[in-house]
Amino acid sequence: MNALELGTLAAIWGASFLLMRVGAQDFGPIPLMALRVSIAALLLIPVLRSLDARKQFRDHLVPLFIVGVTNSALPFCLLAYAALYVTAGVDSILNATTPFWAAIVAFAWLRTPMTRIQISGLVIGFLGVVALGWDAIGHGQPGTIGAVCAALLATLSYGFAVNYSKRSLVGVKPFVSAFGSQLFASLVLLPLAIHYWPTHSLPPIAWYSVVGLGAICTALAYVLFFRLVAHAGAAYAASVTFLIPVFGVLWGALFLKERVSPFTFLGCAIVLLGVALASGKIKSIRTYRTERARHS
Repeated sequence: MNALELGTLAAIWGASFLLMRVGAQDFGPIPLMALRVSIAALLLIPVLRSLDARKQFRDHLVPLFIVGVTNSALPFCLLAYAALYVTAGVDSILNATTPFWAAIVAFAWLRTPMTRIQISGLVIGFLGVVALGWDAIGHGQPGTIGAVCAALLATLSYGFAVNYSKRSLVGVKPFVSAFGSQLFASLVLLPLAIHYWPTHSLPPIAWYSVVGLGAICTALAYVLFFRLVAHAGAAYAASVTFLIPVFGVLWGALFLKERVSPFTFLGCAIVLLGVALASGKIKSIRTYRTERARHS
């Protein structure tokens, strides 16, 4: 059952890159993401039905605002901008570099030590990004370089948000954090969305993309993610990172007929290997033997 939920969550989050690719063309990145977080915030309002949840929300307004900007508003818009120039598959693979930045931010800001194997993962992952970016630039359109940089800046923002949340939202219920972050993200983006609102008529497919992003890829996905955390643990739930690019590439190829080159597969494999090493999913043989001896 847990495996099914994990696969479903990965498929949903992988589809978000497909929907961003479709919707950003008509709405533009900022209006599209403003609607996404606003829909999600509205659907998550029931999390405040308890007195305890409302108190946690009131007591953490500033941290929730910061997380809303750095974990939703800013990275969502940057990834949507990237979707204008790179494929949904490439966008989803670049998004998978978030653990790199989380490790780097933790090391630079919180002085969290990094092992040699984590450093090796960062180097390997960087090479994967280079291979992926080189292929995307070689077959993309003008603006691809900026799009790749935007996607990486988005994951840097995610990396900061992960570490900031661990320090500033300790004890806050996950759904309160989810609602608060989407609410403040919408408050930040809606004025900008009004300014950048498209003047042309919007086709139905663009509106379908918005509803899918807000209701399914954000609100429902949060419910599935936190349910998975509760039933299978945070480490298991976090492994969704490795599956999202698979579905991102798959949905892009199936529904948008996106080109999938050998470099795409190579870059994806190298990036995910680096992520596994940097996030501690793969441990050194020495560490494995030490832990095994300790528990034997």
